[in-house]
Amino acid sequence: MALLPVAEARALILAEVEPLSRETVALAEAHGRVLAEDLEASRDQPPFAASAMDGYAVRAQDIATLPASLKIIGKVPAGRRFQGAVGPGEAVRIFTGAPVPEGADTIVIQENAAEAGDVVTVTADTPPGKNIRHAGLDFRRGAVVLLAASVLSPRAIGLAAAMNLPRLPVRRRPVVAILATGDELVAVGDRPRDDQVMSSNSHALAAMVRQFGGVPENLGIVGDEVAATERAIAKAAGADILVTIGGASVGEHDLVRSALEQRGIGIAFWQIAMRPGKPLMFARSGGQRIIGLPGNPVSALLCARIFLKPLIERLLGLATEETLVKARLETALPANDQREDYMRATLKRASDGTMTAAAFPRQDSSMQVTLHAAQGLIVRAPFAPAAAPGDIVEVMEIDF
Repeated sequence: MALLPVAEARALILAEVEPLSRETVALAEAHGRVLAEDLEASRDQPPFAASAMDGYAVRAQDIATLPASLKIIGKVPAGRRFQGAVGPGEAVRIFTGAPVPEGADTIVIQENAAEAGDVVTVTADTPPGKNIRHAGLDFRRGAVVLLAASVLSPRAIGLAAAMNLPRLPVRRRPVVAILATGDELVAVGDRPRDDQVMSSNSHALAAMVRQFGGVPENLGIVGDEVAATERAIAKAAGADILVTIGGASVGEHDLVRSALEQRGIGIAFWQIAMRPGKPLMFARSGGQRIIGLPGNPVSALLCARIFLKPLIERLLGLATEETLVKARLETALPANDQREDYMRATLKRASDGTMTAAAFPRQDSSMQVTLHAAQGLIVRAPFAPAAAPGDIVEVMEIDF
């Protein structure tokens, strides 16, 4: 049976995926969410000409000849407006953020003035418009300030607050049900038998789902029994995505495929030309996408990065383009076979910006320590020839 190329598998998983419905959340809860529509400013910011410095609001023509002595006729802090106008030979003491009084057209900073009683003497040239933030300097009413399909960062949250938006329209976060399978697994915190391992993948995947913008729903562990697997799958019917771990290969104890088929769910594919991650499965049940990940930890997490992340992003209305960077090899690599290879590697960036990559000597898909230590993945095309130190390769920087 021919193995499905990685790009084709990804295309099948992302086919006909539309962004989820929108919901409205409080500004305080919007960090990290994806904006569902463009947002226009409903006012100018600042809404008035404001002083950018502490100093004195004056008429520029009154300080054309220096030094110039002016009468102080008032004081205006931020949050207040001077009730009056600045006339010839007059000045108003002003503080940062306060509205510029009528008649004044420049702000002399306090370091360039000396105050004595009700007279201030200006000692430095200050041209018209100096130190004034004009109305609408930041944004104008009607301007599109925040764009749909953007992740709301702390900067965006601050901008929305400046726009006086207490609630924001965002995409609903996809619910991702996670089901670990296999008699060999035991829950973290329980005492394993000598022939069992800890169920670590479900915890790592839940963390990845949160990082990618989804909501994880841990269904726990199900043993190697078809009926129990089928019941567990049924519990995930309301999720946008079901992720199973293990049980999708070709062994007699790999029962996820059988359980899905007994529920009338056809399998789109179940093997791909990828290392690690050959036994990857994909199916659809109505609007739900089902991804069957391999059981080995490195295979599971790398397949989640390559396939689950873009699926979540597409459901959120985000772009799903992958970015690979160039790096110079530090270690020799043998010729590749028919599977696209994702090799864990350490990365170094020189002072001139060039990057080097060194693959770990052992790439076993059970080795979580090297995955944790890696900064990137050397991506090698099927049938890539042997590579020598100094050759240029493509690298995916690890972002999870």
